[in-house]
Amino acid sequence: MPKTPEPALQQADPSRWKALVFIALAQLMVVLDATIVNIALPSAQQDLGISDGNRQWVITAYALAFGGLLLFGGRIADLWGRKNAFIVGLIGFAVASALGGAATGEAMMLGARALQGAFGALLAPAALSLLAVMFTDAKERAKAFGIYGAIAGGGGAVGLILGGFLTEYLNWRWTFFVNIPFAVVAAVGAYLVIREPAGSRNRSPLDIPGVLLSTAGLVALVYGFTRAESDGWTDGVTVGLFVASVLLLGAFVVTEKLVKSPLLPLRVLLERNRGGVYLSLGLAVIAMFGLFLFLTYYLQVVEGYSPVKTGFAFLPMIAGMITGSTQIGARLMTRVPPRLLMGPGFLLAATGMLMLTQLEVGSSYTTLILPAQLLLGLGMGTAFMPAMSLATHGVDPADAGVASAMVNTSQQVGGAIGTALLNTIAASATTAYLTSHATEAAAGGPAAQLVQAQAMVHGYSSAIWWAVGILAVSAVIALTLINTGRPQTGPAAGADPDAADAEVKIPVVAH
Repeated sequence: MPKTPEPALQQADPSRWKALVFIALAQLMVVLDATIVNIALPSAQQDLGISDGNRQWVITAYALAFGGLLLFGGRIADLWGRKNAFIVGLIGFAVASALGGAATGEAMMLGARALQGAFGALLAPAALSLLAVMFTDAKERAKAFGIYGAIAGGGGAVGLILGGFLTEYLNWRWTFFVNIPFAVVAAVGAYLVIREPAGSRNRSPLDIPGVLLSTAGLVALVYGFTRAESDGWTDGVTVGLFVASVLLLGAFVVTEKLVKSPLLPLRVLLERNRGGVYLSLGLAVIAMFGLFLFLTYYLQVVEGYSPVKTGFAFLPMIAGMITGSTQIGARLMTRVPPRLLMGPGFLLAATGMLMLTQLEVGSSYTTLILPAQLLLGLGMGTAFMPAMSLATHGVDPADAGVASAMVNTSQQVGGAIGTALLNTIAASATTAYLTSHATEAAAGGPAAQLVQAQAMVHGYSSAIWWAVGILAVSAVIALTLINTGRPQTGPAAGADPDAADAEVKIPVVAH
């Protein structure tokens, strides 16, 4: 009799595919929100009277709350129950979106964005860990994470299209209101469909010092990179934020070694394969964020595309990501080791990025930008899919939420670094180009305008070269650090014995 619960845990959840629909819908909403507001920002700024100096806070408030609270949100999901955290996160996100859409001034807008980030930090790790514990079969998990990976990778570009449509044909407020139906449908569906596996919660006491130190450290780190973009790397406050971040996160690591029930058990972070995923994925996101930024500016500012046309111009990348994730990654994940998908995937993406270093004023979309995007999408989709699945492979289900949160954290920090670092490189290269072509720039007329455009494109190209190098480093890390075999071959090499034991009893967790 005592053994009867175990087979039940091993059985696949009959509602798992229905649950995937609602989890994917929630993920799409969160990813959309990262880019959809960017398109609407100029209109919102004008309507609400937000100053140029404070404009960045519409983006930064969300990023700081989301990035800073992710580990806490993941731990709350483990403690409180992933289904509960998921539904509360969705409802909170919908309320925050309604406040943002109804904003009457700067303070209300910034508060709504911070609230969105906070509930997003609860929602995202809960969604990932729910998928992880619901899909027990390796092949089915590959398909599920293939779909999830395609949404996570391509949703940002969909946000550009939707944001363009809503801003151009309705009103910027609809870029917030559009989240409400997504959230309501996902929350109702989750309530009715999702059945969280029994015995997978982590009921140990909450590590309050760890929460405070990790949140403060991550906020300081993300804000440091945000300030570096606007105020420079040598700005006193920027340097102070980076120093504070190092001290706070260092104290967090020490605390996690000493406390009985750590917020982030260091075994989750230091296991070779998971560490390789967090590092390679974070670096790849640096490159991708830079590309979105530069390609958007190139198409709109240099080539004169409308917001809607710019969004549609990203469709080849979305198609590539969906194909790479669902047709290549998902099909091969159970047949080859993850590193043989991630390494070549990052290299293929680097090849697409390399093509974009040839951008010039008037470059052909059909012969340069389109094929480059296809390669980028195929490569990133192929790499992201096994990375997400492997990120919490072998982790005890009780740690599923916080392990999933680590993937989100690496992506969020990578995004902040990518935007600041690559934008700084591009700006420096643009300035250097203008200095060396000062005579033509001073001449005025069409010739000066051409030099300005050429300088911008030169800056983008210079930064994209760095992105190529970063993707190549991601590939090297994936090929050298990640050494686990195919999912069927058992726990990852070097995984904790406890985690390996947990795999036998409870579904393998994957992000």
